[in-house]
Amino acid sequence: MSVKHPIISVTGSSGAGTTSVRRTFEQIFRREGISAAFIEGDAFHRYDRAGMKAAMAKEMSKGNSHFSHFGPEANLLEELEAVFCEYGEHGTGRTRHYVHNAEEAEICGQPAGTFTPWEDLPKDTELLFYEGLHGAVVTETVNTARCADLKIGVVPVINLEWIQKIHRDKEERGYSEKAIVDTILRRMPDYVHFICPQFTETDINFQRVPTVDTSNPFIARWIPTPDESMVVIRFRNPRGIDFAYLVTMIAGSFMSRANSIVIPGGKLDIAMQLILTPMIFQLVEKRRRAI
Repeated sequence: MSVKHPIISVTGSSGAGTTSVRRTFEQIFRREGISAAFIEGDAFHRYDRAGMKAAMAKEMSKGNSHFSHFGPEANLLEELEAVFCEYGEHGTGRTRHYVHNAEEAEICGQPAGTFTPWEDLPKDTELLFYEGLHGAVVTETVNTARCADLKIGVVPVINLEWIQKIHRDKEERGYSEKAIVDTILRRMPDYVHFICPQFTETDINFQRVPTVDTSNPFIARWIPTPDESMVVIRFRNPRGIDFAYLVTMIAGSFMSRANSIVIPGGKLDIAMQLILTPMIFQLVEKRRRAI
């Protein structure tokens, strides 16, 4: 953790909705005039698309049918932790971009499923923003959670997470439903051991809960809308959180526990603005005073 070079980490599974949360943070950064460096979790995958297929086939030949991007072996977690530490100390580091689809391939000028070259993060930024799978991961050898100053978990209930992943991967990435289901099953052990434990490390969790039937996510024709959902917001340390103010400002919200507030799904953006803006401003103000 660092006063001069704070790090905000948003962590969540594939299909959880971390990209949407990133857009909210970007709005706050623009409005408050905050310069931020960005790291995508996919940049720290160990293999490109072809390399991952080869690695999976090799692991399968050894009897390991659960090799996945959720686990440490398929990622550069030591390097990610090192970048977090470097940024926290000096405000510097390196990252790259994983090219997901044809649209990004045209922008980047290289094939989908590959990585762009490593590049230095922009100079003189006020904070680092990470969004991906392992922003608060703790293993026997890696602890990214200790490096981040504000850790956010995005974790919809599992059926909704699967629905979102199925629809995204079919519509945006062209995967077949069978391939997506195979991926979900293959990732499950790593999901249990390396994704779920992160949400005990996060400072705030946003968990979307549908209010419509999602009992069979594999036949769902559409993703439940925000108005068909509630969001449970859990604070690891509720001290200093003005729940009375939040309940007043967010229509339809209520407290479910001493550290949790429940809001209508359509109010998520305003809730994030109300909750996160003062936290971000506090980090930046501490940095500016220290500098």
